[in-house]
Amino acid sequence: MSPTPVPDDDDMPAEIEFSGGVRGKFYRPDARINLPVYLDAEVQAYLVALAARKGVPVSELANELLKKDIAILEVAK
Repeated sequence: MSPTPVPDDDDMPAEIEFSGGVRGKFYRPDARINLPVYLDAEVQAYLVALAARKGVPVSELANELLKKDIAILEVAK
């Protein structure tokens, strides 16, 4: 009895195969991942201008503002 053919409806090209692959080869449990955050254009423009006036990087300013919001939310619990 022959195996049931697998439908060819996935996005992986046929020439790519993983028979020699090693699971977890690049896994690093202590890796730190920085997630991208996408801002609305007007929010980004405001933060960029404010950061420039303060002389700090936008990421530092955004973190500072978010930490303040988190503190407010924690107090309101």
